[in-house]
Amino acid sequence: MVAHFSLILLALLISGLPNYVRAFVAQNITARDTIKGPVISSNFPDPSLIWVDSENSWFAFATNGNGVNVQLATSPDFTTWKVTGQDALPTADGSFVMYYAATSAQDSTAHCVGVATSSTVRGPYTPLADPFACHLDLGGAIDAAGHHHPDGSLYVVYKVDGNNRGSGGSCNNGVAPIKSTPIMLQKVAADGYTKIGSEVQILDRDDGDGPLIEAPSLIHVNGVWFLFFSSGCFAETTYDLSYAFATSVTGPYTKARGPIAPLLVTGRDGLKAPGSACVAKDGSKIVFHAWLGDSINAGRGMWTGIPSISGTTVTL
Repeated sequence: MVAHFSLILLALLISGLPNYVRAFVAQNITARDTIKGPVISSNFPDPSLIWVDSENSWFAFATNGNGVNVQLATSPDFTTWKVTGQDALPTADGSFVMYYAATSAQDSTAHCVGVATSSTVRGPYTPLADPFACHLDLGGAIDAAGHHHPDGSLYVVYKVDGNNRGSGGSCNNGVAPIKSTPIMLQKVAADGYTKIGSEVQILDRDDGDGPLIEAPSLIHVNGVWFLFFSSGCFAETTYDLSYAFATSVTGPYTKARGPIAPLLVTGRDGLKAPGSACVAKDGSKIVFHAWLGDSINAGRGMWTGIPSISGTTVTL
């Protein structure tokens, strides 16, 4: 069976708490019907999204928080969401593949992308012994996500965490010399993690992005590849959601510019620091996080959206 894909960011392993279920009904505090939220009003950052036919349900995974390593929420209708309290991490070579970031055993100042597998979407997921990508000399690797190519082949995109080796300032990369934070593309076999060939760089930050780009989510719609990403700094109101497009999976990718991009910014629809999105593989749904209060200290809840795609233009 072709591996399913889900993006999970895991920066810290913490002990689990007893399972709980919290239900949230989608609000609409925005000016547009295409954006609703927070649909999860507890801390649920860096959400990923997958529809599972056998469960007749949407599943969202999030960075560690609320006492568990990998958070899990479900929704039958993309409107009402339940955070289960289940920890998706503790078999191998199962149908579902989770990519996550964790501190490197070789360098505690950096992260590597790891892979875990499970026979069911709900887990538990068992990590593989070896990391998928590290790039420790460049700052580490984070923010991995899977991509289904229309020819049936599989890819993984991730960020080289260059700002981790920065000189300070915004997200540690606002002081010269500014480090690159490239998005990499790696082809993989049907198991979702055995590499085929070498990784290639498909995007990088520029002066218009601020200190970094990160959180890639890659889809294909009507002959066009769309690479969604965030720029700015997640801990500041500069954080946003934008995208680039190409007619080949390996690029070259062209960043969308104003007035059609960024798609989401602070102040629009009452959002603060929106970003770190995951887009359903057909482009029909999107989830992203934003601050729940006036600073990141209030936590980051999950919002949902319904994108519209025409040619190379995405609107929300």
